[in-house]
Amino acid sequence: MVPSLIRVAILGSTGSVGEQALDVIRLMPDRFEVVALAAHGRVERLRQQALEFRPRRLACRPGRDADALRAEAAAWGGAFAPLEEIATLPEVDVVLVATTGLASLHPTIAALRAGKKVAIANKETLVVGGHAVRAALDEGRALGAEIRPVDSEHSAIWQCLWGEAPESVETLTLTASGGAFRDWDLLALEAVTAQEALNHPTWKMGPKITIDSATLFNKALEAIEARWLFDIPLERVEILQHRESVIHSMVTFRDGSVKAQLGEPDMRLPVQVALLYPERGEAKPAPPLDLAKRGALHFGAVDEARFPALGIALEAGRREDTSAAAISGADESAVAHFLSGRIKFTDIARLLGRALEAHAPTRQPSLDELLAAEAWGRTFVDEAVTAGVT
Repeated sequence: MVPSLIRVAILGSTGSVGEQALDVIRLMPDRFEVVALAAHGRVERLRQQALEFRPRRLACRPGRDADALRAEAAAWGGAFAPLEEIATLPEVDVVLVATTGLASLHPTIAALRAGKKVAIANKETLVVGGHAVRAALDEGRALGAEIRPVDSEHSAIWQCLWGEAPESVETLTLTASGGAFRDWDLLALEAVTAQEALNHPTWKMGPKITIDSATLFNKALEAIEARWLFDIPLERVEILQHRESVIHSMVTFRDGSVKAQLGEPDMRLPVQVALLYPERGEAKPAPPLDLAKRGALHFGAVDEARFPALGIALEAGRREDTSAAAISGADESAVAHFLSGRIKFTDIARLLGRALEAHAPTRQPSLDELLAAEAWGRTFVDEAVTAGVT
């Protein structure tokens, strides 16, 4: 039987994950059709992608370049559309959410309500909007809605859970490389530069997530994501330091058995898994893992004194209210101020702690309340930095 064509919309096509998704699609052009591409900036790169794949719908930041692209797209019948319209197009099977920030929160919710398969590589959507995203998933299940994780850690857990009964799961274990400063003297962290923080030892990522990897804030976000993705209490999500980033995550079952998913640190494989599920593709988008060549794998407990942002964010997540949204916003602002040279690296965690202490949370929040909390976190940090209080 000839496999069916999978029609894909990519939100964030010019970012790291979006580009790697297109690499996967190029490997199997007979399996995929690119129906829509969306990007905020990098309009020239979006134009190059559009000329290659000729999508029916496009979205990008308004401007002269966008107007020119709109005119070019008309030649093959392409047109511009809002993100929510793109995410709910009847001809789209899978929506890949690869944007940064909250740009895709509303499109994700709309896609799930419309019964779409949503492959999600965006942390903020679930950390800030987890309550609303789960509600939209429940609403759209009868129409076929699914969430398929793309982050390597969550993809690994997902793959380990295939065929397993939910009640058999005891704990989920996320692995963390430790980021750029895992071996630095603690006193030296006060003088860290943005350039040093952007030098991740394993992964090549955007600046925001690379800084979050250096503080391990990203690992707390991943734990909160896992809570929403797999409907498991945050207390049953553990974090283990693993330098090589070869074991991406593990699942421990109630009988003591442990499953792990291994692979070279390359996002193209989890992207392919999410796009093709429940199939396994024949293409190998990433180099095969050679354990004999690797020789040894190393593990250790996370040094909480080195990574105070981790504990702060996990505490926010455990509260199951608007605290995680507020801390997510606070971190967005703090990282931006660090990259611009206005605060020190170690000020990021200090500001997160101050934000969590100051936040007045709302229980069982609506989407509007979650978004308001995220905006409050940004404003809180901006005002603190402006006042010189870190």
